[in-house]
This record gives sequence, structure tokens and C-alpha cells, in this order.
Amino acid sequence: MADNLEQAALLLALRHSDRGWAAVTAAVEDAGSALEILDDLLAPNTPTLDHVDRDLDADLRRTADEIDSWLAEGIRVTTVLDQDYPVQLMLVHQHPPFLTYRGMVDAEDVTAVSVVGSRQASAAGLRRARAVASTLANNGFPVMSGLAAGIDTAAHRAAIDAGTRTVAVVGTGLRHCYPAENAELQNEIARTGAVLSQFWPDAGPAKHQFPMRNAVMSGCSIATVVVEAGEHSGARIQARIAVEHGRHVFLLPEVLVNKWAVDLANRPNTTVLEGPEHLLRVLGELTAEMVQV
Repeated sequence: MADNLEQAALLLALRHSDRGWAAVTAAVEDAGSALEILDDLLAPNTPTLDHVDRDLDADLRRTADEIDSWLAEGIRVTTVLDQDYPVQLMLVHQHPPFLTYRGMVDAEDVTAVSVVGSRQASAAGLRRARAVASTLANNGFPVMSGLAAGIDTAAHRAAIDAGTRTVAVVGTGLRHCYPAENAELQNEIARTGAVLSQFWPDAGPAKHQFPMRNAVMSGCSIATVVVEAGEHSGARIQARIAVEHGRHVFLLPEVLVNKWAVDLANRPNTTVLEGPEHLLRVLGELTAEMVQV
């Protein structure tokens, strides 16, 4: 239990503090420890006469035991205080206080590229997604996507078929799979790459969680490639968020049938792709800038 007391303290505060997740996360990052400020985090903002002091030691033990039970299922935890928390994600303001994951996080994921698009993808869109993901995988760029039906599934499968790792950022807890038909794919990704979630393991699918997932996926990536997306798709949301994050966005020409994509194409850090060589050339420039920084 001693190894995960800091993690337990943070999760305990997130569950029971009335300060909100963003405030708790900021306080913990400023202090460099959740344990050292746990009393303050759990003290109510507005004390009441019927407030009962917690047995923090007992609460910590229960939370640490819960983390251990997740680990027994193959679910690991990383927090903003841990060295294996994704470096790229720490750089954006929407980074969550913790991630759960199956598989292994890898330092090379710092150059991951997200491939996203419509759930109701066309046959041509699926072919383009596989081509983009194969190009990335065969040139050393980990492929990241959201495990959704359509474009996401095609991108993950192409990376696996290329014999490289792929990373899925999901919109549910890791005891669930959405869509259900991707359960075996989720397991396969966990065996060869990683499946990440910012939600408690028991969290089922909910509409508001998927834009949150897109923000994390953008934050974990150096760039996002939009293969096919309509006016109200999650891929459009991720493209907008990626621009806000200062991350590069690639648009396939076919996406420009949408007004939002035409407008986005005129923004800085956005490239309309001319082909695989174009993608690799711009990514080479982006990674060279990372090395200089």
C-alpha cells in the first residue's frame, strides 16, 4: 500500500473534496503532494455543525486497496505527480488529474499522432484511414485514436497489422467497452499498446464524456489527422481543441466539403494534406522543433 498512498490521497480528494477537480489538481500540483495537503483538501469550504471528521487513515487504506484491486485486473493508474504521466498531456490546460490504463505507456508515445473521423465512415474513408495509419506506423509514429466505430477502428487495426503499437483513448471506464463490438480490439490494443481512460473504471458511456476524451487525445498527440468528419462529429471537436492546444491539425482534402473544415484550413497550424510524403515531411518538421525545445 505504501507505493500508492500518494495516488490514493489524490483519488480520495477528487471523490470527497467540495473544491472541484480542477481546483484539487491545481493545489496538488502546486504542493507536489496530495498526502501533505489532504486535510486541507477535504476540509469543507463551508463548515457545518453536523460535519463529522473523517478517519483519513482508514479512508486512505480503503482507497489504496481499491487501486490494488484495479491492478489485479490489469488496470494501472498514473497521476499528475507520477513520472509515467504523458508528458505531452501535461502541457495542456485540460489535463486530467489521473489516467487509468491497460497495457504499457511508452516514452515514444510523445510523438503519437491521432487519426480520427466519422463513426459512419464511407468505404473510401476507411481506406484512407488505413493508409494514413499505415504510413504513420511504418515511419515510427505511434497511432492514437478513440476506439470508436468507423475511422478509429480502421486506424487502430492498420497499426496493429503493421506490427506496431497503437494507443486508444476511450470515453468510458476501463471495465467497459464502447462500442461493445470492439471489445476484442480493445483487448488486443491493451496487449500490444495501451488503452487510456480519464474516468473511474466503472464509468459507462455518457455523451458528455466523449468530448472530454477528445481533449485528452489531442493533448497526448503532437498532431491530429482528420480523415472524414461531418458538421457535428467528435473529430470536428478534436480538431478545434487541437488548434486551441497549439497542436498541428491535418485535414484530408475530402473533409473540405464541410464549411467548418474550410474555415479551419485557413487557421495557423493546419495543413491540407497532399499525400503521404507531405504528411511525413510536416511531421518531420514538428519533431525537429520538439528536439530543439
